[in-house]
Amino acid sequence: MGSELKIHTFEQVAKHNKNEDCWLIISGKVYDVTPFMADHPGGGEVLLSATGKDGTNDFEDIGHSEDAREMMEKYYIGEIDAETVPQKRTYIPPHQISNDTASEFFIKLLQFLVPLLLLGLAISLRNYTKKEFEQLWSPVRRDTTIMFHFSWDL
Repeated sequence: MGSELKIHTFEQVAKHNKNEDCWLIISGKVYDVTPFMADHPGGGEVLLSATGKDGTNDFEDIGHSEDAREMMEKYYIGEIDAETVPQKRTYIPPHQISNDTASEFFIKLLQFLVPLLLLGLAISLRNYTKKEFEQLWSPVRRDTTIMFHFSWDL
């Protein structure tokens, strides 16, 4: 660590987001991890994914060892100006404006009609197979008589 404390703004740190020039913000401190990109166990892409934001959560979620935390000291280049770090934003999905009400109507109509058509098909198939079954087996039923003869000889 240097004797002089350097304060970096978020905008300054965010500009360093390439393989050849990568800075991270972790726990309010700024690290130039460019020399470590090739040696990082998770690969340089993992480090790049933490650029342009506060990477503290990404770093802590992994569960780095004490050795890893000690190794960070040689990459330390200063502190982040907390006032310049943007507040965490929650993801708001883009609002989709649909002017195609005809396709919405068609989809709703299909959602109603397809089950009805399947039900009708199932009933028709059941009636057809029932008639076919009766035609095949009805002569056998009419002509066949099962007779039982019981004898009570005591």
